[in-house]
Amino acid sequence: DADHDDTGFIVVVIVATAGMASTTYVQFLKGSLLIVFSFVLVFLVLSRGLSTTPDQGGKVPAHKFVTLEVQDVTAASLTVRDSTYAFEKIIPAGKLSFVSLQKGGERSYWELDAAKGILTETQTIVVKPDGTSLYNGAPKSAGRFYQVGNMSEINGQTGEVSLDAMNLLSFSSTIKSGVVVRWGKQALVDGQDKVTVYYQKPTAGKDVMSPGLKYKVDTAKGAKTSDKLNFISLMLALFCGTAALPHILIRYYTVSSPAAARKSTIVAISAIGLFYLLTLFMGLGAMTNGVLDLTNDNMAAPLLAKSFGIAIFAIISAIAFATVLGTVSGLIVAASGAVAHDIMDRLSKHGITDQKKVFYGKLTAVGVGAVAMVLGIIFKSMNVSFLVGWAFAVAASANLPAIIMILFWKRTTAKGVIASITTGLISSLGLILLSSETFDLVYHTTAVAPVTVSNPAIFSVPLSFIALVVVSLLTAKKGNGSQAATPSLSDGKGTDAAKA
Repeated sequence: DADHDDTGFIVVVIVATAGMASTTYVQFLKGSLLIVFSFVLVFLVLSRGLSTTPDQGGKVPAHKFVTLEVQDVTAASLTVRDSTYAFEKIIPAGKLSFVSLQKGGERSYWELDAAKGILTETQTIVVKPDGTSLYNGAPKSAGRFYQVGNMSEINGQTGEVSLDAMNLLSFSSTIKSGVVVRWGKQALVDGQDKVTVYYQKPTAGKDVMSPGLKYKVDTAKGAKTSDKLNFISLMLALFCGTAALPHILIRYYTVSSPAAARKSTIVAISAIGLFYLLTLFMGLGAMTNGVLDLTNDNMAAPLLAKSFGIAIFAIISAIAFATVLGTVSGLIVAASGAVAHDIMDRLSKHGITDQKKVFYGKLTAVGVGAVAMVLGIIFKSMNVSFLVGWAFAVAASANLPAIIMILFWKRTTAKGVIASITTGLISSLGLILLSSETFDLVYHTTAVAPVTVSNPAIFSVPLSFIALVVVSLLTAKKGNGSQAATPSLSDGKGTDAAKA
């Protein structure tokens, strides 16, 4: 529009581009540091080796969970051979059964294996009617709630077994051939007490190292159609969402040529892929080094780092904080520029002043930050893996179809892009809010969720593509075949970056 004053737009673009450029440098620095210290952490894990009684390098004695022999087991009673324990009751919980015992005036809970005639020690959090919480029968400050994570069998041997420094292949193969002690969680009601029981789940290493332990994919192991769809949907979100993350998109704002854009993207995706490989060994290290906190499954990496010393823990924590700031700053700058120019300026018939654009940009930054903090508080108890999967699903649904079709389908129109982004965003968020995981972990309700698949990508990504294609075909200009979704370059003044 020749009559439209674009001074404000230029100001916003310059500020946004400067912010993107600085954010890119921040992301480069924190990304490089994250990969370097991930390498360091993996090296330390391999140097420590494996043990059935991990003690965090001698800093924290490994707690040896005991078993008790029982006899005369019925549906309502049993006899404990150790006479120091007094039987109270059997508490059934689906396929599991737990037993409460008394010793020295203190109640404890044990998992019952009637077939083997044993009780296995558990860890418990008991919430009393007055709100007091007891961790293994004592206040949390007593330190009786233990960190866990170990192998019960290494190279076919049980008991106290330790292996020295290993390489990547020997580390993974040893875990695969052994038995890893995982932990399950069960909620119980004992009188007026609300009890959360954490119980041992010895799992063959080959199952730990194979797909299907978390998301079932094998029909022979009880996988249903919804389970398989959920796994496929998560994989689709992770693969497609990576290409649409801010870490990738931000590079198109700060490059000087198409070649630089391609190079920057390849480097970024390669670095992300390398980091994903390192997280595999960090996860296995946390699982076998006795550092897991059962009350907070988002702290595996920091607690693993802490087991090697406070210095590496401080560095990893600082890098994690920088990662959050680097990502959030880019998103807030992008949101501020989009709202100030693309929404507020366009809604005004005669445009708005530069001062108002800056004001709306600041207001957007505060609003986006406030919403993010509120959502962070609401979702604080959720495992970060669910949140990452959902974030990738939204990115794959709202961003990727538009990016792909603009680059590879010349009939893409601006209205088609808008329809794609809107459809992908609404469908992905809507399916997430109606999913079984949200009903269980966010709403804390026993109501049946209308959507059994927890990750929406398998539905929302195709819907976004369909919306773009249909709307683009319906809104294409007759004669030239398309209505360009990008600024016209026919005047010859477009930059290389714009042409890219």
